[in-house]
Order: sequence, then C-alpha cells, then structure tokens
Amino acid sequence: MPGRAVFAWRDALAAALPEARIVLWPGQVAAPDYALVWKPPPELFAQVRPRKAICNIGAGVDALLAVPTLPADVPVLRLEDAGMAAQMAEYATLAVLAAYREQHAYALGQREGRWVPRPRIPKAEFGVGILGFGVLGRAVAAALEPFGFPLAGWSRARKAVPGVASFAGEGELSAFLVRSRVLVCLLPSTPDTRDLLGRERLAQLPAGAHVVNVARGDIVVDADLVALLDTGHLAGATLDVFRTEPLPPGHPFWHHPRIALTPHVSAVTSIDESVAQIAAKIRQLERGEPVTGVVDRARGY
Repeated sequence: MPGRAVFAWRDALAAALPEARIVLWPGQVAAPDYALVWKPPPELFAQVRPRKAICNIGAGVDALLAVPTLPADVPVLRLEDAGMAAQMAEYATLAVLAAYREQHAYALGQREGRWVPRPRIPKAEFGVGILGFGVLGRAVAAALEPFGFPLAGWSRARKAVPGVASFAGEGELSAFLVRSRVLVCLLPSTPDTRDLLGRERLAQLPAGAHVVNVARGDIVVDADLVALLDTGHLAGATLDVFRTEPLPPGHPFWHHPRIALTPHVSAVTSIDESVAQIAAKIRQLERGEPVTGVVDRARGY
C-alpha cells in the first residue's frame, strides 16, 4: 500500500481490534495469526507465514493469487462489499441511463454543431445484462429495477432474484448476450474469464449495444472491442478498468469517439467499512465460527 494509506489502515484496524497487536511489514513478525494485504510483493510471504488467514483488502483477488510465494494451505478471505456495492450501482446506473438516452450521440452532435433529436428506444427493447451476478451484480440490478428495463443476470451457478431473468453456465451465455442491449461486466479475473469478451461474444450483443466494464480489463479484448465500435455494431463503451493501469498514453481508448473512460474509480474501497468487515471475520474465526468470503482458489474468487 502507498505510504500514507498503510497508516490509515493500521489506525482503523487498531481502533476496531484493540485487543490485537498490529505490526507493519517489514516488522519482525515471522508467523502472525493474520495478514492484511493488497498486491503484496513475493518477498512478503517468503518472510512471513500467517497461521490462520490472509485477508485481501479488496474484492478482486487475482493479483494476490498470482503471487508465487502465497502459502497454499492458508485460507484467503476477500471483501464482499465494504461500501463498494452502492458505488458500483451508482456508476452502472449512470452508464446504463447514458446509453439509453444516447448521450454519446448527443455529445457528438454538440461537438459537430448538429441539432438532431433521436427517436426514443422502447424500454421493452432495451435489455440490460449483468455479467457476474454476485453481491455487486445484485446491487446493480436493485438500482436499475425502478427504471423498468428488462434485466438479466449471468453467473456460473444460477441465482434466483425476483424481476431478473437468470442465466447460468457456458451453455446459456449466448442467450444472455443476444438480449443485452447494455452489458455490464462484473466478473472476477480468472483463467476462465480472461479474454472472455472477444470478437465472437461481443458480436452476439444486439446491434447498437453498449459495453460497461467495471470488473477487470483483461476480460475484454481491446482490439476486438475497438473493431466492433468502428464497424458500428456496438454503439458505445464505458470503461473503468484496463489491462494496463494507468492506461498508456498512446492507447486507442483515449480518443475513441464512442468510448467514455474513467481511471478505475467506479468503486473505491472504504477503509472504515472494510476494516469493520475484516474485524468481524477475525472475531468469528477466533470464536471458531465459519466466515463468508473464503476464496476458492480453483475458481479464482
């Protein structure tokens, strides 16, 4: 973690767990009960072996699972919300409404000095597909429900949510995509999801569709997305995550007229809410109780 941030996390954790002794690495603790980490270097686990659990202070664990020295027999816990769901729902709702009201087209008309009202798309024909239907996906669906769009959720295992059409597994992905006028990607980055949204699958979206990626940049194949935007099959994309961050200066996303981008700000981790969740999990473990948010390393989340 950056210098100042690590002290903020330490102070918040000390307030939430006054009974704990907290040491900042590279402090001299070879076998702590717990380790709280974010994108740790390999030398951390070469020097420190947590005994009970490793807590990832973020929802995405792809960077942590890629650390070669990560102990194979120590449970890894991830944050399940910690204030991120509400932020993600706000961002996705803004992107969906901008797509529905064709703000990209009107902004282009403004730049070119054109006064061209566009016919409104019937809401019944404007399906919103949420790719990845966990805690964050369900929060996005709940935020969109009052607007009356047909909603669908896709996940590895079927999730039953009132008012949301459920799709599950590889066999139902195509049927999910063809009805998604806006595709909101909330998948974790795993070996199964990397490059998932390449030309073949993006082309299954209906003509004029929009892609909203707030998950991980390596799920979308950049060149294929640009190609389908250039042909007009896709009307637009709202991107908050990228394969390389910060996005390199020469990347075609920067100046593409059909792309709106933000610098990975769709949901920012709240220290206080995260620490409260971590402290609660630690106390549950200390009492011998089961906890949620245990990472399945085979699945990658």
